[in-house]
Amino acid sequence: MTEPLFTIPLWADLLGVGLGGIQGAMFASGFQGQRRLDWLGVAIIGIMIGMGGGLIRDLLLGQPPATLQSNWYLITAAGAALVGMLLAGVFNRLNAVIVGLDAVVIGMFGAFGTSKAIAFGIPPVPAVFIGACAAVGGGVLRDMLMGLPVAIMHVGSLYAVAAAAGCTFIVVAHGLGMNITLAAVLGIVVTAVIRVLAVIFDLSLPEQRRLYRRKVAAETGMIPIIKP
Repeated sequence: MTEPLFTIPLWADLLGVGLGGIQGAMFASGFQGQRRLDWLGVAIIGIMIGMGGGLIRDLLLGQPPATLQSNWYLITAAGAALVGMLLAGVFNRLNAVIVGLDAVVIGMFGAFGTSKAIAFGIPPVPAVFIGACAAVGGGVLRDMLMGLPVAIMHVGSLYAVAAAAGCTFIVVAHGLGMNITLAAVLGIVVTAVIRVLAVIFDLSLPEQRRLYRRKVAAETGMIPIIKP
């Protein structure tokens, strides 16, 4: 091999898990009334977001989940979520921090997933798919656990699209000869920038309802109207 097999450094994986745990606490702090969460609930949400992407990534690759091979993943995810809960009042006043944190988290999980898939010899398109699933997997598990509509299935600010764009950049850059580690770092930047810009300018994909209305309008426009 011309380059060593790519492995995700433990500190980098734990950083992503920790940031995901904090993001989970920010999400949990928004629940009010009967849906509000206690410390255990916040910790579980933090674990789902912090570890969910890595679990899905490794399952798709047919590998033992890396997040279950060390004590530090669970400790980091739960601890970060609890710290995030204690500081929720501070973070909630810093909306830019929350948006940036969200962008970096999906960028890291997407980059780690795609890079690991490439290292295992997965073809480019499935590698992008695995990376995108890793990026949004924690959020999907979170929504399913809470009985909420899955966020990526509804109109939003290019959440999964940003992840897929970053993963695609990694595949293309590596295919052109770029070192996989550098490609992964730049892929995180690409995802984060797209995600932040989408939030700032409120960008999203067209709604299915609008597409359907356009289709109906085009079809009915071809029907001759007979006037009495």
